[in-house]
Amino acid sequence: MTELVSGTGEPTAAGPVPAAPGAEPSVARVSQWTDIRHRFFANKLAVVGLVIIFLLVLVALFAPLLAPHDPLKQDLTQTLQSPGSAHWLGTDALGRDQLSRLIYGSRIAVIVGLASILVAVVIGVALGALAGYYGRWVDTVIMRVADVFFAFPLLIGAIVIILLMGRGVLPVVLSLAIFSWATFARLLRSQVLSVREMDYVHAAKALGAGQGRIIRKHILPNSLTSVLVYATSNVGIAIVAEASLSYLGVGVDPEVAEWGNMISAGRNFMGVKDFMWTYPSLAIVITALGFILLGNGLRDALDPKMR
Repeated sequence: MTELVSGTGEPTAAGPVPAAPGAEPSVARVSQWTDIRHRFFANKLAVVGLVIIFLLVLVALFAPLLAPHDPLKQDLTQTLQSPGSAHWLGTDALGRDQLSRLIYGSRIAVIVGLASILVAVVIGVALGALAGYYGRWVDTVIMRVADVFFAFPLLIGAIVIILLMGRGVLPVVLSLAIFSWATFARLLRSQVLSVREMDYVHAAKALGAGQGRIIRKHILPNSLTSVLVYATSNVGIAIVAEASLSYLGVGVDPEVAEWGNMISAGRNFMGVKDFMWTYPSLAIVITALGFILLGNGLRDALDPKMR
């Protein structure tokens, strides 16, 4: 009989040769991530969302190069100019270039949106993991505290924090994070309650693994998918909330180039100079839509039921 040389378990004259340790998991891992990537890029709306976010980040990073004028420079001889060759999106009541302010406003949107959700995820993941894994009184205490934050509407709670801390980017980030972590904690807790009963978790306990290692190596990696997907979609919500706070006069300083400030400055000219509020409003809508499409695409790509 002809002997077959193989390292992957194919038969030989002496019988089947076992595959090398770790070979199959490696192949499975590569094929799984390849499948996820293919399914994500096959989703046209997800790709649209990714392109929107990519362009937003590029605009925020290269704002000094892209902005045609200083966003804070006032020219009282050019106030309320309609869009034209000198100012593509017109000027505001103080003669400031609208396009430049729109471009620089993307920086505030990216910083506040990403930073506030990141802080909320860190707090929510830590507390949600503890509540789901340990249960009992730990779970009761954390979830009752979360219920308190659920009782406050996001904007009202954020306004209270900002009034206590003062206006600025940091207070806005912290206020949005403080009233957003509870959702992430509850979402992760539900995942941990399921994962902690899996066989591989019981096997790790039987082998003497510590509780901290079990949470880090086994619980969290298998529970974070839904949290990350939800966080991606919520970045857009955080950007809308930040713009709403500035529109209400409790966000960043009114002189800062920010989309909510631009809409607030243009509300007195509705029906007369609609370009003052239309363009920043469209920027907010498109940005929020981009994050929502990206989050939905990640959900569909990562969900095994969608394969």
